Amino acid sequence: MNQSEYFLKLLSLLKMEREEDRKQYEHKIRNRSLVDRKKEGVSWYPVTVDSSFLGTGEKWVLKLTRTTDQDKRHFFQAGSSASVFLNDQKHPQSASGIISRVNDKYMTIVLNRDEPPEWLDEGKLGVNLLFDESSYDEMEKTVRKLAEVREGRIKELIKIMLGEQTPVFATSYEIRHPILNDSQNSALKLISSAKDLALVHGPPGTGKTTTLVEAIKDTVSQEKQVLVSAASNAAVDLLAEKLTQQGIRVLRIGHPARVTEEVIETTIDARLAEHNDAKLLKDLRKKAEEFSKMGHKYKRNFGRAEREQRKMLLSEARNLRDDARMLEDHMIHDELNKAEVIACTLIGANNQYLANRTFKTLFIDEASQAMEPASWIPIMKCQKVVMAGDHWQLPPTVKSLDAAKQGLDQTLFEKSIKKWDADVMLNVQYRMHDQIMAFSNDHFYKNELQSGEIITQRKQLINEPIAFIDTAGCGFDEKQNPETLSTYNVEEGHFLWKQMTRVMEEIQITDKEHLSIGVIAPYKAQTEVLRNQLESIDLPHTIKENISINSVDAFQGQERDIMVISLTRSNLNGEIGFLANVRRMNVAMTRARHLLVMIGDSATLSSNKFFDSLIQNLQARGFYHSAFEFMYD
Repeated sequence: MNQSEYFLKLLSLLKMEREEDRKQYEHKIRNRSLVDRKKEGVSWYPVTVDSSFLGTGEKWVLKLTRTTDQDKRHFFQAGSSASVFLNDQKHPQSASGIISRVNDKYMTIVLNRDEPPEWLDEGKLGVNLLFDESSYDEMEKTVRKLAEVREGRIKELIKIMLGEQTPVFATSYEIRHPILNDSQNSALKLISSAKDLALVHGPPGTGKTTTLVEAIKDTVSQEKQVLVSAASNAAVDLLAEKLTQQGIRVLRIGHPARVTEEVIETTIDARLAEHNDAKLLKDLRKKAEEFSKMGHKYKRNFGRAEREQRKMLLSEARNLRDDARMLEDHMIHDELNKAEVIACTLIGANNQYLANRTFKTLFIDEASQAMEPASWIPIMKCQKVVMAGDHWQLPPTVKSLDAAKQGLDQTLFEKSIKKWDADVMLNVQYRMHDQIMAFSNDHFYKNELQSGEIITQRKQLINEPIAFIDTAGCGFDEKQNPETLSTYNVEEGHFLWKQMTRVMEEIQITDKEHLSIGVIAPYKAQTEVLRNQLESIDLPHTIKENISINSVDAFQGQERDIMVISLTRSNLNGEIGFLANVRRMNVAMTRARHLLVMIGDSATLSSNKFFDSLIQNLQARGFYHSAFEFMYD
């Protein structure tokens, strides 16, 4: 398949994904009553406005509260597009925006406008989740361009990424950063010597972010400006925050609602507010508004002199607005030039501010989670690509099973690391107890991982750092939510909390309220069961406050002192659904620092080779227990 055919095929897969995504959205939203949408978790109604104000970037912000005791389950999340609506059949109204914060009861939305909707005080307000077409538009636009590339540097990068041309490395001097270990320094040497492509393979807890920050600092010292990108806003913000702490001038491109508070000062809106010409810009806009108001005070029935006066006032308002736009463009251009690092998401690399900009080097973090069409967007602007990730952790989320089977779930990182010897694996981990690391190290990382000194020197919390507790024979049968088709297991949930209580009693420190605790369940319905059960569990409030319950995906990139996994599945047919995704389990098992507890039914799970191997491994090491050992009232 030639280059053009390759990208046309990729385009067809992307269209399949868009259609499936839209189909799933419409199943939840379109042609559904408000009552059904609330049950689906894609609408909140009613809501009240707690506060309403002009926020960063001249965007109107609404803080909303759910006023009734509604189902806590919902699909709203920070960064999603949403619409605030007035539930009036005769005169329906709506205003779209981006969610900046959300929990079970409160939501903050940054509207795509600089003034509040007139109907906010009329009551009967709600919020709908919106389907976001813009990401697909940007990816499709880029893939079409790639299919037509015939020359230039991007043509060479395409050949390398598609496995047709070998990446080139120059001889380079030894790099020794005292804060980095040998493998991290080797990664920096690889990056500095790469002419086209360098890959940093970062297994869990190996300091991938620290390594990238040092590599970016080194590159900035040579090239003055680099582009830094990632699949998620959270990953971009983390790098932006760490680089800013190191004294690097970062400019964060993106919607203010999608940026964390830690890096809000690096956004283009915040930079413009601090610019030397900020006061002049504000004055121009204020004068333009004043002239516009004066011009519009004239009524229809006025004479020639008034008509001329109105014309002059409105013309002056337009001129002032043009001057303001020109000044703002100059300020933006100035800020872009002053930035040492421009940071954005993969999709955000198509931002209008970056339209005509090119970079020598691009860094992509979370490259193993990035859909290929999205990765190409920043690559189009660069001469050299550095990708960091771990293809044994979570792959990109692809909703179309057909598109995934045909390769859309394969990333450029994974393709490149399998094709070329262009990578360094970071091999010292600083997170997990040796025993927690052992199985993943053997199964995924060829036993090349080792623990840093910090692991061997730190105090042990509990005698047994890892355990699999087998509920086979306990009758903890799984059930399925008939509306969402999500699986849950109430009895396993109750058993999990009993184990949590036991573990907290056995922990060998007095300062237990400072421990961070995570509970992972593979199914949304099970996370809801666990959250509801937690309220009645006999644990101190100070400990309950430190327990977070969520899916595997939500814990990607995070760690906890204690991690408990509710595997949920228990049936006579040995069906385990997407638990068979071994990458997802690798993520789940590598979040814990001191203690990992897995609870599940071996009779169901062992039908899968991975789980059979895991259980046998833990049994051989003395970390397997039957639930019957812990049965008590």
